[in-house]
Amino acid sequence: MMLLGKKVGMTQIYDDAGKIVPVTVIQAGPCTITQVKTEQTDGYTAIQMGFDDVKKSRQNKPQIGHAKKANDIPKRFIREFRLKGQSADYKQGDKITVEVLAEAKRVDIVGTSKGKGFQGVMKRHGFGGMPASHGTERKHRSPGSIASHATNRGHCGHPKKGKRMAGHMGDVRITSKNHKLVSIDVEKNLLVVKGSVPGAAGGYVIVKQSKGSK
Repeated sequence: MMLLGKKVGMTQIYDDAGKIVPVTVIQAGPCTITQVKTEQTDGYTAIQMGFDDVKKSRQNKPQIGHAKKANDIPKRFIREFRLKGQSADYKQGDKITVEVLAEAKRVDIVGTSKGKGFQGVMKRHGFGGMPASHGTERKHRSPGSIASHATNRGHCGHPKKGKRMAGHMGDVRITSKNHKLVSIDVEKNLLVVKGSVPGAAGGYVIVKQSKGSK
């Protein structure tokens, strides 16, 4: 099963052996099923899930009309999940809480990494830079010669795809797998998972039960 949530932040706890364990707190749900798609109506089977209410001043009529079908208000974070013939188990307007992960031991978390803007090759790819000895003038952090890696000879003058160069870093979708599910707070809809998860505090995440985790 999957849930939508928000990364609250990181803290630390003590395990049974008295060792400090870094953990991440995630507010997961309650999520509303805003739409159920079937083979007959849409050509495939899926559910659409929403999390985190939109403030009234930012709601528009299409959002309000769509959410009204589920007897709810518009949501800020909406995602769709494909199913394999299981749409009959869900109904529009149903609420999904952290209780669905009560029996899970490990979870996968999908989030968006922190954006770091335009970065050079040393930070972006871990290059060693140019020599810092005599003869190197103001080129210490440069990528060096591109040489034959720059083009596909005889085809075009463009750099080859995948060539490691300076550019935009971060702000990409990342799936972090097999986090141990330390505890669940049903009353406050909180999950505590071991380790760090992608993104900054306050960022939206998708929490899925890991394959083989029961």
